[in-house]
Amino acid sequence: MSTPLPDWLPEDIDPETPSVARIYDYILGGFANFEVDRAIADGLARTDPDLIATTRAYRAFLRRVVKHLVAEAGVRQFLDLGSGIPTAGNVHEIAHAIDPRVRVAYVDIDPVAVAIGRQLLTGDSRLTAMRGDITRIEPILDDPAVTGLLDFTEPVAVLMLGVLHVIPDRAGPHAIIDRIRERLSAGSYLAISHACNEGPPELVAKINTVTRSTSTAAVLRSRAEIATLFDGFDLIEPGLVDLPRWNPDEIPDDIPATLALGGVAGLATRP
Repeated sequence: MSTPLPDWLPEDIDPETPSVARIYDYILGGFANFEVDRAIADGLARTDPDLIATTRAYRAFLRRVVKHLVAEAGVRQFLDLGSGIPTAGNVHEIAHAIDPRVRVAYVDIDPVAVAIGRQLLTGDSRLTAMRGDITRIEPILDDPAVTGLLDFTEPVAVLMLGVLHVIPDRAGPHAIIDRIRERLSAGSYLAISHACNEGPPELVAKINTVTRSTSTAAVLRSRAEIATLFDGFDLIEPGLVDLPRWNPDEIPDDIPATLALGGVAGLATRP
């Protein structure tokens, strides 16, 4: 007998097709994943522990950058593009532990991520979750769910964490960021984390292999190519660095130094 599907599963989702967002959710201890996602993640845990640790390093960067933006930079508005499934330790949980006034708009193309997000965020006027394709960024920036929550005449922190490496060059990632920058007021922020093709060859090959089996293949870029995504912004120290090296005061013990080139991250401000 097949396992009953959960009530939150959107009708247009095939639970037999793996999803990067749901694999990520499972690795981080979430519940919004299916057997096909768990099988891939469990296989990776056995054969590629560095890839699992890299995934956790991306989440650790999110925690550090959000804490910095709220506690040190005074940001009170976040636009999280490609937010994924709101697993424990999401943006608003981190931010609200410092200042409960922070407002967060979550955007993702994955209907499972959005369905779960809406379910979890219902009734909280400081938060919203919407489905959107960041390759069509204007409708997102104009959506009442976003404009009704965020005031773009005041500083906003835009998070593009682990998402630009699934945006192909033909979709124009630079043009997407240009449109975002035009909407932001001076003093706003852009945070990016991105898989790098200059990492250990076996890790790069594994990332490519795993993501090709899902609905979103990875587009790994060089460090120099990733740096150009910040054009028009001013990078903040320590600049574009390996994931564990960005303000590394709170790195979990299970993220080893061997991850130095698994991915890079940076934070910049709009002048």
